[in-house]
Amino acid sequence: MNKTVHFAAISFAVIFGFSFMFSKVALEYVRPIGLISYRFLAAFIVFELLRLFGVIKIRLSYRYVRSLFLVAIFQPVLYFLFEVYGLEQTSSSEAGMMIALIPIFVSILSALILKEKPKLVQVLFILMSVFGIIYIQLSKSSSGIAFEPLGFFLLFGAVISAAVFNITSRNASKVLKAHELTYFMMLIGAVVFNVLYVIRLLDQGRVEDYVLNLQHVELLLPILYLGIVASIGGFFLVNYALAHLEAHVASIYSNLATIVSILAGAVFLNETLFYYHYIGSLLIVIGVYGTVRFNRKNKVKE
Repeated sequence: MNKTVHFAAISFAVIFGFSFMFSKVALEYVRPIGLISYRFLAAFIVFELLRLFGVIKIRLSYRYVRSLFLVAIFQPVLYFLFEVYGLEQTSSSEAGMMIALIPIFVSILSALILKEKPKLVQVLFILMSVFGIIYIQLSKSSSGIAFEPLGFFLLFGAVISAAVFNITSRNASKVLKAHELTYFMMLIGAVVFNVLYVIRLLDQGRVEDYVLNLQHVELLLPILYLGIVASIGGFFLVNYALAHLEAHVASIYSNLATIVSILAGAVFLNETLFYYHYIGSLLIVIGVYGTVRFNRKNKVKE
């Protein structure tokens, strides 16, 4: 196996795992849609500077528009819209359980569309990893699970969007490089979310908040992390992994982000670890390892 690809997959899981902590800090100063708009604006500005100074080269051609659009519309646009508004209708535990289902739907779509069918043993390990996340979320939910139809529908939309993104990114990687896909994702994300945020502020008569929010120094570090490290670095690594690994294998690595977020909360936010964190994390790790270990081809694309 190409260890570089698997290292990239583990890296994006670590990056996204820390993003939960930074998001939690940032949301004390700004609404979710505002945080997303700042995040992708920062990401695009940095990416555009890299392009202008010749650090990276982006091929902007009409023949790539369809592939680029299909990737960007599902991630970040639809995924983040569904997730943000879904979270407003449900609890974080319910959202965590729903998002954990992404690898399952990636596996289904991968088999149907890409004809990349996981082995039965891989399916079992994928289910084990997903169960580990659900077990943690169920255990820490003191108020139980309250089914909210609208919230469920929105979060299910996020799950499907993320799953389709995995498929479209893997397809697009046949003609486009990972950094080109990531650049266009940041561009579309910056435009869509900033337009939506400004419209929302205008409707509320608080358009000046767009600038005033940035006066909070405590908000700037999370924006820089989420924009530069998570959006540029994280999504580049995701696209890179999807270019070299089967979709169901690449997607299962994202479950490791749950473990990273738990550890980050314990170390930096003094959150308490309970027995179910250890049990669930062990199930996640075993599930991820088994899925990768029994990869159908036992190798990645060079």
